[in-house]
Amino acid sequence: MSDELRRIVAIDDPYLLLREVTTRLADAQQEVTELARLRRRVVQDLHAQGLSYAQIAAKAGLSRGRIHQIRHTGPAPEGAFLGRGSVTVATPLRRDDERGRTVVAVDDVSSGKLLEELARSYGLDVTSEHVPVTGAIDLNRDGLVVVCGPRMSQEMWDTYAQDPVLAWERAEDGPWTVVDRKAGLVHRSGQDSAPARSYDVGYLGRLPRPDGQGTLLAIAGIHTQGSLGVVQLLTNDLNTLWGQVGDQRFSTLVGVEYDPGTSEPLSAELLCPLYRHDEETSV
Repeated sequence: MSDELRRIVAIDDPYLLLREVTTRLADAQQEVTELARLRRRVVQDLHAQGLSYAQIAAKAGLSRGRIHQIRHTGPAPEGAFLGRGSVTVATPLRRDDERGRTVVAVDDVSSGKLLEELARSYGLDVTSEHVPVTGAIDLNRDGLVVVCGPRMSQEMWDTYAQDPVLAWERAEDGPWTVVDRKAGLVHRSGQDSAPARSYDVGYLGRLPRPDGQGTLLAIAGIHTQGSLGVVQLLTNDLNTLWGQVGDQRFSTLVGVEYDPGTSEPLSAELLCPLYRHDEETSV
C-alpha cells in the first residue's frame, strides 16, 4: 500500500474521504491512460526500428501476443501532441461595440468544439474556457491549447514573439500578415487582397510558457477561417505532425481555402515546413 493510499484510508470524515477518493481515482485514471500511451509508443518505435514483435517480447520479458496487443490497442501515442492527461482549450471572447456586449465568434466556437472532440478521441480529459476581452490569460499551466491571435491578447502577443521564424506583422496598408523570415515570404489573407478571395492563413505552434516551465499549443488565423483550417489539419494529420515534431517546440503556417457561405474549410495545406525551434535561430 502506498503512502498516499494509507493517508486516504485513514481519513475519518466520510465526506472528505469521498472527495479525496474521487479526486485520486480521476488522477489515477489519467496516469493509467498516459502510461498506456507511453507503452504503446515504445512498442511502435521499436517495431519501426525493425524489431519484430517476437524480438521485442523476448527482450521485454513479455509474450509476443501481449506485445502485439499493446501495439494495436490503447490510446494512440500521437494524442500527446495535444497534451498529457488533460487539456484545456481556450477560445477568445470578442467585444461587440455596436451592441455593447461580449460575444463569441461562431468560427471560434467551432474550432473549440472540434479541438475538444479531437482531444477526447485520444483519451484526454478536456476542459474549456474563454480568453476574456481584456486578453488576460494565465499561460503558466500544463495542457493549454489556446485559439487566439496576438492582437487580442498581450499575453499571446508576447508568446508569439518568442517564435524565431514566423512573425505577426501589419502590412503597410493595414491588414495583419505572417512573415516567414527564413523563406523571406509575407503571407496575407485572401480577405485582405485585391481581388478578395475565400482564403486565409493559419498559424500552429508549440511555444514556451512565460515561466519557462513548459509549453502551450497556439492556434490562430489572420481571420477566424484560418484557425478552423488549422483544426482541420490537426484532425486529419495529427499522426504525421506528431511524427515530425513530437512534443518539441515548433511552428508552421497553414493555407486554408474555405466556403464563403459557411466558413467551412475546403482544404488546409502547409505553407512552409514545420520549423523546429531547437534548430532555428532568430533572423
